[in-house]
Amino acid sequence: MKTFATPRTSLGPLDADAAAGLIAAAADIALVLDEAGIIRDLAFSHAELAREFEGPEAWLGRPWIDTVARDSRPKVEALLLLDPPADQARWRHVNQLSARGISVPLLCSSAPLGTAGRRVVFGRDLRPLSQLQQRLVEVQQSMERDYSRLRQAETRYRLLFQMSVDPVLILDAEQQRILESNPAAQRLFGRGARRSPGRMLSELFDPTGRAAVQALLTTVRNAGRADDVTAHLAEGGEAVLVSASTFRQEGGLLYLLRLTAPGTTAPSLPDAQDKQLKVIEVAPDGFVVTDSGAQILTANAAFLDMAQLTSEEQARGASLDRWIGHQGVELEVLLSNLRNRGAVRLYVTTLQGEMGGQVEVEISAVSVMNGGQPCFGFQIRDIGPRSRPAARAAEGATRSVEQLTELIGRVPLKDLVREATDAIERLCIEAALELTGDNRASAAEMLGLSRQSLYVKLRRYGLGDLDEQQG
Repeated sequence: MKTFATPRTSLGPLDADAAAGLIAAAADIALVLDEAGIIRDLAFSHAELAREFEGPEAWLGRPWIDTVARDSRPKVEALLLLDPPADQARWRHVNQLSARGISVPLLCSSAPLGTAGRRVVFGRDLRPLSQLQQRLVEVQQSMERDYSRLRQAETRYRLLFQMSVDPVLILDAEQQRILESNPAAQRLFGRGARRSPGRMLSELFDPTGRAAVQALLTTVRNAGRADDVTAHLAEGGEAVLVSASTFRQEGGLLYLLRLTAPGTTAPSLPDAQDKQLKVIEVAPDGFVVTDSGAQILTANAAFLDMAQLTSEEQARGASLDRWIGHQGVELEVLLSNLRNRGAVRLYVTTLQGEMGGQVEVEISAVSVMNGGQPCFGFQIRDIGPRSRPAARAAEGATRSVEQLTELIGRVPLKDLVREATDAIERLCIEAALELTGDNRASAAEMLGLSRQSLYVKLRRYGLGDLDEQQG
């Protein structure tokens, strides 16, 4: 141990208080022991550590070895040796016990104090270091768990990739070069299977299919999704259905292509899609799917009831304008909007049944792509019962307008405006009474009138049996 060369000159005369201050400042906890190892005094560098031990004054007069954990007693004995071996470590890890029995880790070293056999023990609080070590261990364990999950996920991915019955390719999005291909893809490409990784995607398809697949990839990259396209292979000319999606890996964009090989049985629908089809089949609103020429591909039971058909076969293949609108004009307007906008909402028209029945319907429609070809889906709702009050009100309004038109030139404008106001007010009251089933209280609330004001207006326009209502 290297000590000061000229302590008397450099440090000067030190009294006991100055020495005590130096000792207390040199460690988090300092113990003064006599020649028997009994604690005669102690000091703490900060009050928080003193509170942790809760009354360390109880250590005074006790052997230091009795205040530490059992596993630390051999270390205390080694620190208290008067003539320790030269190879013995100067600092030892000691677990100091508090009054509550809590173990506080300290890094301790001892040094002689004067000539009376006394020693001073310097202790450094190891809890911050222990907390850092604990966090390091927790982080390492968390990383090991994450690595384990990643390895398991990669194993599952590899297994699914290899066992997939559909040919699957993984491409670099920038160069469109094949990075990986599963065994099904290698079998599909025949003699070029072994050299599939590294090949350009354009080499796999004929010129027409190459353009279709390129358009598919561009759409997927820009919009996130696209409908499947049909392409022919360059080797053999077989037709395959190509679907694509994107994902990111190591900061780069990759394509995942799935090819449905010829003769491959289509996979069964997921449960969620199967349930959706069942819901559409039994829905109270009509649902029809047609091709781009409005030829019916499928229809549910509600549409068959409205069209007065007994089976779906009667509708399949027929044009939808056979039942919708008048002479095909309205359906052409509907299809034109679908082709231009992709969707139509709440289009009101009529549906003609096979037996001569006619119902007012409200149509919402959407255009989707299926296998590269557009098709239309129509939701058809019967609105006859709810549209009749409005229709009758419209008829009444038409009659009132005709009557007002006849008055033009015969009466002043202010009288004509008053007549129009009265006509509108009468129509609103009639509509409110019809909607509420002739309930005067509900009609008054709907119109924002008091019941008395409503009765005054009913008398004015001669509506209803007021004597019976008030009686």
